[in-house]
Amino acid sequence: MIKYNLQCKKCNLIFDSWFASSKEFDKLKKKRLINCRSCGSLQVEKNLMAPKLINRSVNFKDEKKNIRKYQQIRKTINKYQKFIKNNFDYVGENFAYEARSIHYNNKKRDKGIYGTASKKDIKELKEEGIDTHLIPWVENKNN
Repeated sequence: MIKYNLQCKKCNLIFDSWFASSKEFDKLKKKRLINCRSCGSLQVEKNLMAPKLINRSVNFKDEKKNIRKYQQIRKTINKYQKFIKNNFDYVGENFAYEARSIHYNNKKRDKGIYGTASKKDIKELKEEGIDTHLIPWVENKNN
């Protein structure tokens, strides 16, 4: 796990975020999945930060415990994802449109839906009284 100090270039918010590795940060940045929690901008960059020097008294058992905890969380997220994929219809980028269609037109579906939407879309859906939920989504290396 690695913690980066990030800065939004649009609103100048500075915040910390954890990533599995520096490669994971780069992968998420490339897929445009890192955004500002304040304004939603994708213009988020690593900020200058001082390196953390490892002290010889570091307890590696705690580090292993943290890695196991991260692996357990990832395993749980994967179980949720499998359930969602098996029981909901994927609508991709059309999530906001499909959710409104179901809500306003009483469009009947055999299954619920899942897909992607911007934070702005999610906020607008909630303001319209349309029940939505954000869930973490991780890419499976096996898929």
